[in-house]
Amino acid sequence: MNISRVVCVAQREFLATVLTKGFLIGVLVLPLIVVIMAVAMPILINEEAPSIEGEIAVIDPTGEVLPALSEYLSPEAIAARRSEETAAVAEELANRAKLPENNAVGGALDEAVKKSLGEVPLFHITPLDPHSAEIEQEKQALLADAEGAERRLALVIVDDNAVSENASGEFGSYKLFVRGKLDDRIVKEIRSGLKRSIIRARIETHGMNPETISRLTRVKRVAATTVTEAGEKKSNEVLNILVPMGFMGLLLVSVMTGSQGLMTSTIEEKSNRVVEVLLSAVSPMELMTGKILGQMGVGLVMLVIYAGMGIFGLSAFAVLGLIDPMLFVFLIVFYVIAYATLAALMGAIGAAVNEMREAQSLMTPVMLIVMIPWLLWMPISRDPNSTFAIVLSFIPPINTFVILIRMASTAPPPLWQVLLSVLVGIGGVYVALKIAAKVFRIGLLMYGRPPSFKTLLQWVRMADV
Repeated sequence: MNISRVVCVAQREFLATVLTKGFLIGVLVLPLIVVIMAVAMPILINEEAPSIEGEIAVIDPTGEVLPALSEYLSPEAIAARRSEETAAVAEELANRAKLPENNAVGGALDEAVKKSLGEVPLFHITPLDPHSAEIEQEKQALLADAEGAERRLALVIVDDNAVSENASGEFGSYKLFVRGKLDDRIVKEIRSGLKRSIIRARIETHGMNPETISRLTRVKRVAATTVTEAGEKKSNEVLNILVPMGFMGLLLVSVMTGSQGLMTSTIEEKSNRVVEVLLSAVSPMELMTGKILGQMGVGLVMLVIYAGMGIFGLSAFAVLGLIDPMLFVFLIVFYVIAYATLAALMGAIGAAVNEMREAQSLMTPVMLIVMIPWLLWMPISRDPNSTFAIVLSFIPPINTFVILIRMASTAPPPLWQVLLSVLVGIGGVYVALKIAAKVFRIGLLMYGRPPSFKTLLQWVRMADV
């Protein structure tokens, strides 16, 4: 095999792909979407909600729900709750994502939450006589076209047994009727107020203190601490889910991009008879090797771009230090192994057919195999040391995806399993290349009816490479 010829083929394959408008647009689409979302989302989130003012009519035969509801829906109480909820969200985000204190992201989020909630609504709670109120007539007030305090927003009817049990020992609830197109946040506020007011009335009816019970049943959420042989470290729930999926997604996208590009270019060159010109200068093995190396570079470009975006995002949130740097090293190693295996099979398919539509049936088994790790990433990442996950780590061609998921999980596999998976992957590459070389040599200059799987097996047995 002439190395210089292989390099020339690889260079031609790489440049012919990365310099096309389609590839450049495809590579830039995702970063562009991320940038647009980063700019547009704060603008959309910062859009202030409209101010709300109106009447909430309440029919309360118990006489115990209305006072608590009026207190809960007062402007002062709503403003205090919003302040507490915003602070709690910021604290939870900081704990889960490990953001530093007084970070810009947390401050922007706090401001966005405040603006999205809008002004504190001004509710006018109006009690109605349970004995004289006409329900249907009160509902009609929800249809009336009015403004300000005269505008009825909701009608609440509390059940007779909402606070005390009836003869059957059952508690009642309430009925809620609202004006059309009323903001869901307002409806949620009213429902929350009714729920808490009824519960508070029930507790007081049974001679207990609601504040005491609230303190007794409140437990502060704390972050879990992972204990390993290397020491203790805080567990990050968000990264525990996203990191395995992110690394596997990077590997899958880059491998599929390069391998499908190889198959497509092979089919195009064969159908246009360009391959006949190429074979007059290089051997089938040199052509296949060069095309694999060229498209490997294409996939590597995408891998570097998207991995760089991920690293930038992790750095922006100050969580890059929570990820083992060796993961990025093994990402490249597993990319080379996974790509070489899949590209060999895709190249063989491209050489065996004449048109893209003919390749669909032959591609289906390969695509199904590659999608197995994507379908199983959740159970594998949740229990990375299960027998199921360990066995899949040594079955090519999916072993590279599985072992990478396990390495990015909360319980990475021992080093010997990683190295053994690498060796198994290299063995899978050798077998795939041998099979692909035989199919490539025979199928590249054959035209007409596309071969079946039985025919491909016959080519593998009869060809000498």
